[in-house]
Amino acid sequence: MQFFLENWMLIAVALSAGGMLLWPALSGGGPGALTADGAVQLINREKAVVIDVCEAQEYAAGHVVGSKNIPLGQLEGKLANVVKNKATPLIMVCYSGARSNRAVSIAKKLGFEKALSLSGGINAWRAANLPVEKT
Repeated sequence: MQFFLENWMLIAVALSAGGMLLWPALSGGGPGALTADGAVQLINREKAVVIDVCEAQEYAAGHVVGSKNIPLGQLEGKLANVVKNKATPLIMVCYSGARSNRAVSIAKKLGFEKALSLSGGINAWRAANLPVEKT
């Protein structure tokens, strides 16, 4: 106990540094995450395919223009049929970014190594004033 009292400042610095290291992973901005601007660049420069992993009702309410809808529960069975070339960059999108992170893991397991998640999901896309269409 004496150690903690004498070194409280070092312990506080260590805890805050650890928190800062974990923040990107907890907030959806970890490895494989992409900003809305970065997604636009990837779509324009490398012809990335946008896969929306929302359910059909969410997709109909608003989605990235030109995106393809494959709900997360069906992704493993349908992705290879929708995107034939595994070298094609994929941008996984959902409402907030949580499901799209799981979708990236599934896509990489299927051999799509250039799969990325749109950090913040469709909410971040809208916040960047990028076009959304409804069906």
